[in-house]
Amino acid sequence: MGATGYFTHPDCLKHEMGPGHPECPERLSAIEDRLLISGVDMALTRREAAPAALADIELAHGRMHVAALRGLTDVLREDMAAGGPAHTPLDPDTLINIHTWDAALRSAGAAIEATDAVIEGELENAFCAIRPPGHHACRDKAMGFCFFNNVAIAAKHAVERHGLKRVAIVDFDVHHGNGTEDIVAGDDRILMVSFFQHPFYPEGGSQSNAENLVNVPVPAYTKGMDIRELIEVMWIPRLEAFQPELILISAGFDAHREDDMGQLGLVEQDYTWITMRIKDIAKRYAKGRIVSCLEGGYNLSSLARSVEAHLRALADV
Repeated sequence: MGATGYFTHPDCLKHEMGPGHPECPERLSAIEDRLLISGVDMALTRREAAPAALADIELAHGRMHVAALRGLTDVLREDMAAGGPAHTPLDPDTLINIHTWDAALRSAGAAIEATDAVIEGELENAFCAIRPPGHHACRDKAMGFCFFNNVAIAAKHAVERHGLKRVAIVDFDVHHGNGTEDIVAGDDRILMVSFFQHPFYPEGGSQSNAENLVNVPVPAYTKGMDIRELIEVMWIPRLEAFQPELILISAGFDAHREDDMGQLGLVEQDYTWITMRIKDIAKRYAKGRIVSCLEGGYNLSSLARSVEAHLRALADV
């Protein structure tokens, strides 16, 4: 007990969406370098993620969506062998290459394995350094750089396979986790709390008024202290009332003031504060059980520093 797991896999580096794409393999390399240089690496229990079972992925996604992604990968392999393109676009921002399927399976697998280890008490908490990210992936649709919804899969796994009655999802990415909302809205075993820049991608922000969602839209240029206040007023009472047995985090670091993908004003100290508040709830209700999964964060320097701050808080270093 007390250990912080770090789940990743080399396959997560092989998925890429073309030159200049912000969701790039270098994101994971920047995090690794920072953890090594800062010494935080020494405090982590490293695990290499196994691929997720399709039956687990289908707890959150339609069978046709899963089959379509697999089929597209096979077609792309054949096309490339015949001298065709290296990528197939699913939308203008979201492309697959021949490694995307394996990377997506490893990413979902990391979230599932971390959830198993934390629920079973083998680890106190865990961070999954994974890509592709997940929180825009809807039940039947890949979008916004996301193919499978890692956190939603882990949440469904926790309630369906482990029988947990209350799982909380905390999403602090700059973009609204529309895919997570699509999958968990109306499931009263799962509470989702989030803040997100609005108006912004995805169009419309939150689309659901389901009781189990606490969505807090904030305008561009909102700073960290205002976000902290909103969390205290909007998130914390709902999390305390819910008394989660496990907390999953969609950990996007693109609300950092140096990240051009959004226009919010958070800094590393804000991520430390948010993580400590989540830890406090987890300690009181969930035996400290937290599984955090990387989502956004595209400025390599601020991403790496923010993940370091997040992991220092999780691992007490």
